[in-house]
Amino acid sequence: MQISARGDYAVRAALSLAHAYPALMSAQAIAQDQNMPRKFLEAVLADLRRAGVVRAQRGAEGGYTLSQSPRDITIGQILRAVDGPLAGVRGLRPEETQYSGAAENLPNLWVAVRSAVREVVDEVSLAELISGRMPAHVRKLTTRPDAWQPR
Repeated sequence: MQISARGDYAVRAALSLAHAYPALMSAQAIAQDQNMPRKFLEAVLADLRRAGVVRAQRGAEGGYTLSQSPRDITIGQILRAVDGPLAGVRGLRPEETQYSGAAENLPNLWVAVRSAVREVVDEVSLAELISGRMPAHVRKLTTRPDAWQPR
């Protein structure tokens, strides 16, 4: 799975907002907190607002806040809000793919990949990520001998 810059920035911005929740944070404050370009961040925040993940308040005392408690927002929701479906195959959803011959069972693998990604990003909330107390099955994945090794 490839996490885009947009997805990375969205999760990091949401974590800043979760840490401040329920207080408002300006785009400038989030950008400084996460060391990211404000203009790009503003576009990401607009996507998150359209998806209902964050709320914006205008004015001198305005800013952004999460639309729900950090324990009710998953990393998967955030990634989908800015990048669309989690797993795609040449622009198709895994279940929409069709192959013949030796590759006829490949859609099963693509669906399994999507399912595995969901088991992580849809099971971890912003609150869990901030606290470091992620679900046991997610923590276990990080302890595998080769988990931190590049391939």
